[in-house]
Amino acid sequence: MKIIFSTLPRATLLIASLLLTGCAGTRNTSDPFEPINRSIYRFNDSVDQAVIKPAARGYNNVMPAVGKIMVNNFISNLDDVLVTANDLLQFKFSQAASDGARVLFNSTFGVFGLIDVAHRLEKHNEDFGQTLGYWGLDSGPYLVLPILGPSTLRDASGLYVDSLASVPSNTHHIPTRNQYYALNGIHTRAMLLDKEEVLDEAVLDRYEFIRDSYILRRKNLVYDGNLPRARYDEWEE
Repeated sequence: MKIIFSTLPRATLLIASLLLTGCAGTRNTSDPFEPINRSIYRFNDSVDQAVIKPAARGYNNVMPAVGKIMVNNFISNLDDVLVTANDLLQFKFSQAASDGARVLFNSTFGVFGLIDVAHRLEKHNEDFGQTLGYWGLDSGPYLVLPILGPSTLRDASGLYVDSLASVPSNTHHIPTRNQYYALNGIHTRAMLLDKEEVLDEAVLDRYEFIRDSYILRRKNLVYDGNLPRARYDEWEE
């Protein structure tokens, strides 16, 4: 549900600041704002059920498979621009060369990214939240952002920086920019419809499952799958 309108990142940081000053009782060490987060989660779910999910179902019904592939390629190509920048910020130069080549070839020979001609080059997943984690900044408390969904204080800040540097944000034609954000959000939501049914059948508390899965996935991304081992000597002390 990443429908990011031009003013939303600023509102995101404001909400995060309010959460920091309005901490209630702690139920989970990584989720000290759980009561507020659950309220925002319920709001997001209501908006999803009333607006976003029906739009995603309609998108699935009218968009042919080849169209979905081209939309996905286009969104992925724009994302590779930010991925390459964050590769460089993390000193992952060989990875930056690969991701930069993907942008170059897909933007030219791939007709502005509609065709993934560089599919043999591995696509990586990097953003500024991961860059901050790479340089040692802790994730901070778990947050649920309005419309945007699960995040942390670090990742919300990273999202803000990425949004400022992204190609869509720097597109001055506002209708085109907002149409892209809407298409991105609906396409992303449509890709999750099948997985959501499995989730509903498998878990008792969706909020808790999504929170724990998000935190674990982000940690795994920061360490590129090589999570540090726990120091049992500290536990013994």
